[in-house]
This record gives sequence, structure tokens and C-alpha cells, in this order.
Amino acid sequence: MTIDTIIKNALIEDIREGDHTSLATIPAQALGKAVLIAKEAGIIAGISVAEKVFKTVDEHLVFIPEKKDGDVINVGDKIFTVTGKSISILSAERLALNFMQRMSGIATATHKIVQLTQGTNTRILDTRKTTPNLRILEKEAVRLGGGENHRMGLYDMIMIKDNHIDFAGGIDKAIEACHKYLKDKSKDLKIEIEVRDFNELQQVLSHGGIDRIMLDNFTPQDMKKALAQINGRFETEASGGITSENIRSYAETGVDFISVGALTHHIKSLDLSLKAIKE
Repeated sequence: MTIDTIIKNALIEDIREGDHTSLATIPAQALGKAVLIAKEAGIIAGISVAEKVFKTVDEHLVFIPEKKDGDVINVGDKIFTVTGKSISILSAERLALNFMQRMSGIATATHKIVQLTQGTNTRILDTRKTTPNLRILEKEAVRLGGGENHRMGLYDMIMIKDNHIDFAGGIDKAIEACHKYLKDKSKDLKIEIEVRDFNELQQVLSHGGIDRIMLDNFTPQDMKKALAQINGRFETEASGGITSENIRSYAETGVDFISVGALTHHIKSLDLSLKAIKE
């Protein structure tokens, strides 16, 4: 799904045949100007999306950004101004803010996590724990906050998790089945496999045929031990039970990636406010 499609569907959901309140209270040709103000410090994200929203509602609106996506903002900062028909500005306002506030919340949360791992070589990843139909926006917000995207969906990577292993009849069978599938379908996808303990890790190391090992719910101490056994043969990822309080300990083990589902499914939107300017 493209950003343009997301916006068009969201406008249908919100406006349908018209913004009756604005149509009833504002003269059709009345012109106005509004400015977006930060009411909370953080990382701003979604300015380009907001511009698309306003332009989709009314292509004649003049949108002037004062900041750019990924900038650090403080309380009181001006983010953008928009000028044109007052009805158009009001009709687009809520949708533009909904996108920006959520994206900025994600970018801000990601930035905080990335800062906690500064000085290490570990990279922070998001997950598929995203809002349905908004994944492209939420993952873009993670990038703006300094994180990286894991797979975009089920279609661009092989990810063998615990249930796949159990249903397939074991680690060896699961890996072999994936290679057969990729060969039969003429696909070239990376293979990642999740391990829950050292027994499963040893089975994966003995079999090989994968690109990355996800160490699920390992303690930092066990993570160090596991990384020593892997010895750089495969990419490594830590997942499960990782919080802002212990993420530094995980990063210092030398693991390549840490995936944090909370970046997109457990965040607080950033407080932003669009205010009319009287001239």
C-alpha cells in the first residue's frame, strides 16, 4: 500500500461527502493561515505526509515547512505553516496531525532507544507489530528516529520462528523445507531462524544454511556465551524481554541487531497543535 492510497482512504473515512461543520460555519471563499506548533520536545516525523494530506484535500494550499523530518524539536517550535482556503485547512487538519503525532511519537521513542546503545555496533530494528495499513508510515518513522527496518512483511524474508519449527517437525526439517521452497519458487530471500535455548542453537550451528540467528529471551550473560559459539559465522539478533533499562547490557554483548516491537506498538503520540494565525 502506498502513502497516497493510505491518505485517500483515510480522507474517505473522515470526510466522506463533506466536513459539514466547516462548510456550515466558514464562508466558502474565506482564506486563512495556520501554523503547527510543538507542545512537546522530540523528533519530528511526518511533515512530508502532512503536506500530502493538505495537497490532497486542496492542491491550491500553500505548505511551507519550517523543520524537516528527523529534526530534533523543542516546545514552541514552529513545524510548518499552511495558507489557503480556511475550509480546506480545517478539513485536512485532524488527519495530518494524526499521522504526524503518531509518527513523531515512534521517531522519538526510537531515538531514545538508539541513544541508549550509542558507542556500540548494535543496530536497533523494528518488527511487524505495526498498525494495520499504516506499516509503511510507522517503519519510516523508525528510520527517522535512527533505527532500521526489519522485514517489511511476510513476503520479503524467511523468518523461521518457534511455531514454524514445531509444526515442521524440528529445526533441520524447517531449514531444509525453506531451501526447497526457495529453489522451487526461484526466490532469493534471506533466512533467519529463532532459537529458544542452547540446544536449539547447537542444532542450527550444526545444520547451517541460514543467514541470521535470533536469540529469543536470552539473558545478556547467555547472549555472550551464544555469540562466542556462533563466532561470527552468522548475523545475530536479540529479541524478547528487552527494555530501556537493560538494552545497554544487550548491546554491549556485541550482538548485531536488537529488535524492539514496542517501537511501533507501544508508544505515546507526540503533542502537536495546529493554530490559526489572525492577520
